[in-house]
Amino acid sequence: MNRNAQFVSTSRALAAFAVLPLSLAVSQALAQTANVTLYGIVDVGVQHVTGVKGGDHTSLASGIMEGSRWGLRGTEDIGNGYKAMFVLESRFEADTGGLSNRPMSGTQLPDRLTAGLPPAVQAALNSAVGSQLGVNLPGRLFDRQAFVGMVTPFGAILAGRQYTPAFEISNRYDAFANASAASPGQLISIPAGVDIRESNSVMYRIELNNFYGSAYYAFGELSSGTKNGRLVGINGGYQTSKWGAGIGYNERTNSAGQKSLNTLVAGANYDFGLANLFAMYGLIKEPNGSSAPELRAGLIAGGVPSVLVDTGILPRFMQDVRLYHVGARIPLGVGTLTAGYSQVDDRRATNADVTSYGVAYTYPLSKRTDLNAVVTQVNNNANAQVLPGGNGYLGGVTAYGGKDATSFQFSLRHKF
Repeated sequence: MNRNAQFVSTSRALAAFAVLPLSLAVSQALAQTANVTLYGIVDVGVQHVTGVKGGDHTSLASGIMEGSRWGLRGTEDIGNGYKAMFVLESRFEADTGGLSNRPMSGTQLPDRLTAGLPPAVQAALNSAVGSQLGVNLPGRLFDRQAFVGMVTPFGAILAGRQYTPAFEISNRYDAFANASAASPGQLISIPAGVDIRESNSVMYRIELNNFYGSAYYAFGELSSGTKNGRLVGINGGYQTSKWGAGIGYNERTNSAGQKSLNTLVAGANYDFGLANLFAMYGLIKEPNGSSAPELRAGLIAGGVPSVLVDTGILPRFMQDVRLYHVGARIPLGVGTLTAGYSQVDDRRATNADVTSYGVAYTYPLSKRTDLNAVVTQVNNNANAQVLPGGNGYLGGVTAYGGKDATSFQFSLRHKF
């Protein structure tokens, strides 16, 4: 407070106190039409993972089933079918109290990205790319979601940092709902096969008579133009309590305006009562690396010949992948057993194919607290090195190409 405030006259002070009842009354009136909720998830457990360089890895982990988070969401009824709303959602690491995490394998890259390169170039590549592996390394406070919007009788307009259309479909038709090491998303994490969320985005969303859909545009906001570095997407589908089907598509351009990561995801489910069955298909292509312009400039500035960068390094980050997943959620006792099988068919010359299968059992202790046990087996072919992680963190890469991995996870999850 400004020190001069203590010299305000007594009459002005009394006038200020006189206004308080009116301001409080206005605040109370506004509070009656608005609703703000604090919510969150704390998910912590122990995991044991084989296949890690240096030996088996046992640790405490945050975000095995769902990433630990806290958030605020609110709505205000404006009238005539219109509502204003917002969401602010922050991740946190319940095992450390931090905002970000790195893979179990640290900065290690898959061998196929560095094999055959001079040692100095391998070191430069590990420094440039390996150092970027992790979740929320910039330490954003509201990394998970941060948006505001208007809900109308004709759909909703939302703006901020939001989930992408293709990811929403993958989350809907993944039997594990992206939870645990058994999720198919673990097989396409390094390099990333789908953009999960994006900043500076505007979305139109509609849900009508069990039909749903969204259109998405994220501005690149680069000095070279908003089309460079942008992401566009769309999804749509039909969902009832019994069955559903949907499709989603993301397309990104890199900072040079080149078409880079594009992901098509389609899926369906059918609930027979005894089991809810899921199937999902993903088509992932990346003809130009999403970070290729920055990587190229950095390597050349570090002394790597441009010919080697353009012909021997950047093509290694291109993707041409098919993802397949089938799974089921089965009521078992008071809990739920989820089982699934996933496969990546890599169409590149490296042929880094990988399969995984796993089971997870969730036992509810109450409406908001449950125990979870997960076992996952990942089988890597000669050039694949997938090391499974969890919903809130990357696993990384195994010790060498063809090294398989097994994951055992046990977590306590509380929702508030």
